[in-house]
Amino acid sequence: MRKLIVFGVLALAACGTPQEQCINRETREIRHLQRLLEEVQGNLDRGYAYEEYEVPMTRWEQCGSDVITRPNGTVIQKPRMCLEDYTVTRTREVPIDPQSERRKRDGLRAKIKSLTPAANAAIRACKAAYPEE
Repeated sequence: MRKLIVFGVLALAACGTPQEQCINRETREIRHLQRLLEEVQGNLDRGYAYEEYEVPMTRWEQCGSDVITRPNGTVIQKPRMCLEDYTVTRTREVPIDPQSERRKRDGLRAKIKSLTPAANAAIRACKAAYPEE
């Protein structure tokens, strides 16, 4: 599901106006840092983090059919079942080190603050290069 959302956002970004594409390109790093900051702040607010892990599983699936001819000439197709492996992604709660999370939060805030002037200048340059009516 997450991959579909990311693909949708990328597709919309690719279809945007030249100005929107320019701004998107120039602010990608700062938006990424903002998402990380939101995750770290959420961990601090909850007191724990979420971790995704994969669980291998097996299930029966139809993988073909066998043709059986009865003595009276009747032909039937019987489904053939096979064991197929697949993976399920699950989420679990994991403990955090609050001090470490606070250091991460503070470091992300400082990095965002240091990148903001350059991002604002890039946005102004994009608006000047690609004015919208």
